[in-house]
Amino acid sequence: MAKVILEKIEKRFINNPKPAVAEMSLEINDKEFVVLVGPSGCGKSTTLRMIAGLEEITSGRILIDDKVVNEIPPKDRDVAMVFQNYALYPHMTVYDNMAFGLKIRKYPKDEIKRRVMEAAEILGIQELLERRPKQLSGGQRQRVAVGRAIVRKPKVFLFDEPLSNLDAKLRGSTRTEIIKLHNRLQATMIYVTHDQVEAMTMGDRIVVMKDGFVQQIGDPVTIYDHPKNKFVAGFIGTPPMNFLNGKIEKKNGNVYFGEGSFTLKLDKSMNDKMSSYDGKEIILGVRPEYIEEKRISKLADPEWKISAMVDVIEPIGSSAYVYLTTGQSSFVASLDSHEQLKISEKGEIVFNMEKVHFFDRQTETTII
Repeated sequence: MAKVILEKIEKRFINNPKPAVAEMSLEINDKEFVVLVGPSGCGKSTTLRMIAGLEEITSGRILIDDKVVNEIPPKDRDVAMVFQNYALYPHMTVYDNMAFGLKIRKYPKDEIKRRVMEAAEILGIQELLERRPKQLSGGQRQRVAVGRAIVRKPKVFLFDEPLSNLDAKLRGSTRTEIIKLHNRLQATMIYVTHDQVEAMTMGDRIVVMKDGFVQQIGDPVTIYDHPKNKFVAGFIGTPPMNFLNGKIEKKNGNVYFGEGSFTLKLDKSMNDKMSSYDGKEIILGVRPEYIEEKRISKLADPEWKISAMVDVIEPIGSSAYVYLTTGQSSFVASLDSHEQLKISEKGEIVFNMEKVHFFDRQTETTII
């Protein structure tokens, strides 16, 4: 079994009081695809390099296939890493680049050829084997880098932002190819990215990191629908979740969120939990797709409606991102591009209060 276990691993660099990775514990199951995601400097690549053995850990244990590998050199950990910059030898053909790792391990020529041809077929690069890297496109070079990892037949594949040098269209197609590759090889894969779209579409589970600390671990739907704190809620999702500051108010048996320029009645299912915050400052979070234009909204409660000024409209095909302001708060709604809102005019907007989130103002942890 190619299970990977991280037991309270920590990495500290000299002259930096803050840890790059702080007491990270994670169990990655055999054949699982796990994505480490977060902004630059969050510790995700450092974590991957510690698993690979390219970075020495300060404390904790790393187990691969139930074996502690802390003191085992990278070449003996039975992992293969795909880097952001491809790291291909420019003077070698594609075939030689893919075969190089096996040659230095003294594999028989017939076995090397069999593995290279098998990997080339999986990746659809058979016709590229006699070319050199400078004769390849970015997407083709990335496939060769992946192929070099495949021929090793490692226990674990490690991907360090492998698509960041590709254009948007190629990123999408290559992302799909890596998902197909995982399904075909049924291998354990750990993938690092700062792109939350990649994380959401590729991972069986996502590990969201910030400042060296794990913020939340879960499957993509759980992370999206039930974020543990404001950071996770804002980082996952495109456009990101809107956050509005306000106060909880109880009146006439109902509970309301008052922003200052408008008031929204909470859904009854939230009343009990939010009643304890009566009179307290709070943060309301709502995703752009849960804000609707009043004219076509099917949400019945009139106390979920507000007026807002339209600042910017960004059409993106069948939908549009509409940026609005109330004077005190700004937010974005994802609306049908054919709706009648116009720039510099007020529109009536409805919040789906069944789908909103609330965060503690001090701790930024999720209340609902």
